[in-house]
Amino acid sequence: MRRTRQRPQSPGGAAAAIDFQVARLGAVALQGGGVLDDARLAYKVFGRLQAGRPVVVYPTSFATHHTDLEWLIGPGKALDPERLAIVMINLFGSGLSSSPSNHDAGPQAFPKLTMHDNVHAQQRLMTEILGVRRIALVVGFSMGAQAAFHWGALYPDLVERIAPICGSARTSRHNFVFLEGVKAALTADPTFRDGVFNAKPTQGLRAMGRVYAGWGLSAAFYRDETYLTLGFRSLEDFLVRDWEARFSRRDGNDLLAMIWTWQHADISLTPAWKGDLTRALQAIAARALVMPSETDLYFSIEDSRSEAAAMPAATLLPIPTKWGHRVNVPAQNPADASFIDAALMAFLRPPQDPTG
Repeated sequence: MRRTRQRPQSPGGAAAAIDFQVARLGAVALQGGGVLDDARLAYKVFGRLQAGRPVVVYPTSFATHHTDLEWLIGPGKALDPERLAIVMINLFGSGLSSSPSNHDAGPQAFPKLTMHDNVHAQQRLMTEILGVRRIALVVGFSMGAQAAFHWGALYPDLVERIAPICGSARTSRHNFVFLEGVKAALTADPTFRDGVFNAKPTQGLRAMGRVYAGWGLSAAFYRDETYLTLGFRSLEDFLVRDWEARFSRRDGNDLLAMIWTWQHADISLTPAWKGDLTRALQAIAARALVMPSETDLYFSIEDSRSEAAAMPAATLLPIPTKWGHRVNVPAQNPADASFIDAALMAFLRPPQDPTG
């Protein structure tokens, strides 16, 4: 195993100005059978990894790179690199870590990867390559929140706290069906043949963005025409310049790989728990701050409430918002970003001694 500096290629082929490292894990056996050859994890470290400094793991989310989520890190914030070492890890399928778009054998040969596979690889990065023996916090949004739940369930002796934001320990049936609609819009593109895209699915990416727009934000957001306060001229302008553009920058095969991972996320699918979600949640010894959005349409607050109730040391803190799932876009939505930062700041403080 080794780590290297990496300058990725942009979709147009030119070197992109993104600073990160790549850990090469070799051939990795997968939860569902099979092997991911030459498995690679792209990551970025903020702050110094040194003895005595708390370490935070921050996995990315669906269709994002670490650069999309760095806003939560900075001086004076909960994730302050002057006090903490923060390791942002790009999920498999992101286009930076191992993905269909960079797979040596081509996208057709890229295997199905679960969230277990992601977190097992992340654990190897943290312990075997970076030498970390204790993790103060695992925090993530959406699929990153699913990763946080998996960290807590799979490595209870390693992780002190988890903070899943707008995510779940198991993808619900309703969430699964939502993703079927997204996938159907994407794969209706004429470039989709024999299970893969053989060219950029421009039409499919635009259609996917429009389907996602109805789920990603709440009815109240649209009723109040909040998009007009963000610099968009109309609803159509918002759909085109925000939602269509959001997914058009990504690779279609990578998105399909991540959708599959998302649909099959379930902390309980191990020999120890055999699909018993309650038992898997009860095994999470870490303190947990579970933060659903009150208006999230596919990671529902009801699911978060049920999962938090089964965990030994969980606090449920709903985010009061009309922004649905999109609580993590601070340029558009600074109020929710501030709420999340303040909650994490309080969560990272040492617990009060009741006898003191």
